[in-house]
Amino acid sequence: MHRRDALKTMGIAVLTSASSFLRGDPPKPGGWQIAFGLNGYASSSTKYNNVFPIWEVLDFAARMGFDGIELHAAWPMGGYPKPDEAKRIDALKRLYDAYGLQVFSIQTDAGGAFSPEASERTRWQEEFREQTRFAQAVGCDCIGMWPGGGLRGQTLDGALEHLGRSFHRAAMIAGDLGLIPAFEIEPVFVFNTEDHLRRILQAADHPALKTIYDPSHFDLMNGSTGKPHEMLKRIGVRNIGYVHFTDTDGTRRDGGTSKHLPCGDGHIDVEASLATLWQGGFRGWMNIDTWEIPDPYDACRKAKQAFDRFLAAL
Repeated sequence: MHRRDALKTMGIAVLTSASSFLRGDPPKPGGWQIAFGLNGYASSSTKYNNVFPIWEVLDFAARMGFDGIELHAAWPMGGYPKPDEAKRIDALKRLYDAYGLQVFSIQTDAGGAFSPEASERTRWQEEFREQTRFAQAVGCDCIGMWPGGGLRGQTLDGALEHLGRSFHRAAMIAGDLGLIPAFEIEPVFVFNTEDHLRRILQAADHPALKTIYDPSHFDLMNGSTGKPHEMLKRIGVRNIGYVHFTDTDGTRRDGGTSKHLPCGDGHIDVEASLATLWQGGFRGWMNIDTWEIPDPYDACRKAKQAFDRFLAAL
């Protein structure tokens, strides 16, 4: 993108906000900060051969009034900077700042956190420490962890014990830097039930550690009833670090993880999920998860409209 084009795009975003103010539009209701993840754009690029220039994605976010973005490693390119790469971090931050967006979280792999080998778990902890330092430097409030991978010769009970210990340490590391560490389990993981989620929280035994509410995963763990908020209530809203919001039809996409769908295109009770979060006291980041949805713009738009309607009704 040429400098003049970048400045033009930035100007449009500023003028959009200014014109909204001058028109006397009502202020956006508080309580939630609304974001979307770059993971959806990465997966749509890979699975459906779609092309999403990063400036187009961020311009869409600015025009739609989003507050933040969750980064996805290696998309659009380059991976996360190291915490001591100040110039790369500053350049990354300036990009999102130009569109009025906060990088609120980054996604990280936690497969090494439950390795049967103590040396690998130690290596994961050190990598996680580096990632939290980067997350803090770029302005994050949260850091997400996904414990995927196989058992590697150990029992499930042993893996849960190892994961709990590693997550206890991760909670200490992230908490010391003022970040909310939150993990997500999925049907494709070895940890894929409500009982597993409870046992991870119990084994970690640290108040800073939270989980991520993803209605598609909670729905499958709740019997694909369209009522993931029932499991949310059982787990407790107090244990939610942030949200990965999506609709679903209660199935898995191509044998993979829970099928993600735009709000209103699936079978979940969207209103009940939002009400459960609000009434339970959740006031954090509502991140829209468009994983493997062909048109992530459409999914982001529909979810944000659902959030806005709910908040306006309050």
